[in-house]
Amino acid sequence: MDNCFGDSMKNIGDIIRVAEQHCESRGTRLTKKRKHVLTALIESAKALSAYDLIDVCREKYGEDIPAMSVYRILEFLESENLVHKLSTASKYASCENIIGDKARCYSQFLICKSCSKVKEVGLKPTMIAELQATVKDASFKLVNPQLEMNCLCDDCA
Repeated sequence: MDNCFGDSMKNIGDIIRVAEQHCESRGTRLTKKRKHVLTALIESAKALSAYDLIDVCREKYGEDIPAMSVYRILEFLESENLVHKLSTASKYASCENIIGDKARCYSQFLICKSCSKVKEVGLKPTMIAELQATVKDASFKLVNPQLEMNCLCDDCA
């Protein structure tokens, strides 16, 4: 499977700067707490829950962020296409394509069912078009083309 994202992940400082510029261009702001949550997700190879993020922010930044605030931050980051909510795991992962062409392809998430490691890979638009046709033939409409697959990573397999 081709990865549409390429090697777009550079250093975290660059990623955060791009995320800040992205937010500014949309008239929003990446506050200090939002940066902390986004950085925690970028640095993690695993999907994290809101409560995992509370612990990371406390340990790394010495900052106690209430659960409701973390959920609001995650909602904001998701609306800005900077993080993805993984419904099957009830956790969040940073978008691996913050630096890059977001319109190029669709996301598929490989989620290790043992250790929660997450890998985002790109699906070509032609694959999504085929899925949309199959869904339409079944008299349904595809609402969200994000795919999540439960897997085992090489380390756990």
